[in-house]
Amino acid sequence: MSNFISAEKLGHQFHDRWLFKDLNFGINAGQRIAIVGVNGAGKSTLMNIIAGELDPSEGKMIRNKSIRIGHLAQDPVPTLTCSISDYIFSDDHPALSLIKRYEEVIENPDGREDEINHLIDELSAADAWEYEHKIKQILGILGVHHLKQTIDTLSGGQKKRIALAKLLIEDPDLYILDEPTNHLDIDTIEWLEEYLNKGNKTLIMVTHDRYFLDNVCNEIIEIDRGSVFPYKGTYSYYLEKKSEREEMDKASYEKNKNLWRKELEWMRRQPKARTTKSKARIDAFSDLDDKTKTLRPNQEVELSIKMSNQGNKILELHHVAKAYEEKNIINDFSYVFKKKDRIGVAGKNGSGKSTFLQLITEQTQPDKGKVVVGESTVYGYYRQDGLAFNEEMKVIEVVREVADYIIMGDGKQLSASQLLTKFLFPPAKQNDKVSKLSGGERKRLQLMRVLMLNPNFLILDEPTNDLDIDTLNILEDFLMAFPGCLVLVSHDRYLVDKLTDPLYIFE
Repeated sequence: MSNFISAEKLGHQFHDRWLFKDLNFGINAGQRIAIVGVNGAGKSTLMNIIAGELDPSEGKMIRNKSIRIGHLAQDPVPTLTCSISDYIFSDDHPALSLIKRYEEVIENPDGREDEINHLIDELSAADAWEYEHKIKQILGILGVHHLKQTIDTLSGGQKKRIALAKLLIEDPDLYILDEPTNHLDIDTIEWLEEYLNKGNKTLIMVTHDRYFLDNVCNEIIEIDRGSVFPYKGTYSYYLEKKSEREEMDKASYEKNKNLWRKELEWMRRQPKARTTKSKARIDAFSDLDDKTKTLRPNQEVELSIKMSNQGNKILELHHVAKAYEEKNIINDFSYVFKKKDRIGVAGKNGSGKSTFLQLITEQTQPDKGKVVVGESTVYGYYRQDGLAFNEEMKVIEVVREVADYIIMGDGKQLSASQLLTKFLFPPAKQNDKVSKLSGGERKRLQLMRVLMLNPNFLILDEPTNDLDIDTLNILEDFLMAFPGCLVLVSHDRYLVDKLTDPLYIFE
């Protein structure tokens, strides 16, 4: 088995905090690995180090120089002024250069027939038609059409799809994929699954999509409190083995904690004159102290926010219609929302899902018909594009903008600091600036801000993007028990299957 990459004693520090230390692992040809771990554990950082785009704080990465590495970052493609065509076809491949010229000529309404014929001959001579067909298929499925458009005019979702298209066209020896399903519709996700399963591709990925993870990967690497735990098998197998490991950790923690208490008493009682024997015991106590800190059981996000009372009239849509530039988004749509409605919304990008959400929250007005919102309806709207946080604000200041105290589901009153702790922002992190948070931690903070409003009508637009799987499992449990209305827009098939009925599909 050919070795692609080896990591030796790898460690990385971020803002004076070690994300991980002493990691040792290898990636061999044909392996299909998923990296899992809580937000802020260092998953994206590790992917950047493997890709060679970031130097580790300590240790080294040894890469096989003969392999080509392709990296889809969590937030790819900076603001470039070049065209989509120049970006996608920037690879040093003779056939790609010909295909780029051919696509540009046929897209130009003034393209000369003699030039087109000349390029057709060149493509035939280079045996590039099959390659051109593959590229057309990839670009079409990922919704990349206007190749002359410049990168800086695109949305974040479009940039991600274009970066994915470029990677698939280049077909590297090692695929490094950070949240590849973000901004893809369900049909495209299923196509990507099938595409990655063809041939003997080697890949390492971070994904929150559990169906995708199970269907594509057969090995799991978990980053947990700075250490790596490998599992050979599917995600379901990993969950089973992780549960066993955590039970053992918990038992070891309790045993060490009891011993620590006894030794602490001895430390307080011991005389000042220290013998060799007592010095050895002091050193042993120091080691035990470290163990009780590192083996402390994992905390989980706690979601139990109080819900505002809901009246009989919740939300009514009467013969609503909306169009943009002669494109009908919604036509003569009526629905009266009932208590405990759980509606899923799906459809291709640009089909009108976001417009529908803007209509029901009255952020945009219908062309025809009317939207009637009940007096007691309190929306909690989690947006796909996130909140525009002030990067210089402290985490706790972001929360105090909403309230200093919050009523929980059990009636208890919590301070902003106590609530942040329940959302896995410990006191030390609460005074960090927003700029220090990972992408997933920002999403968790955004979710917390939404739930602090005590909504009785939750609207979640792609809530799974960039959240870790552990937080998603807890969010699912919370939503299953949520007594209010739920509208869920998601490409996460597992979440939609589990939480919603009926499903509105925009076409």
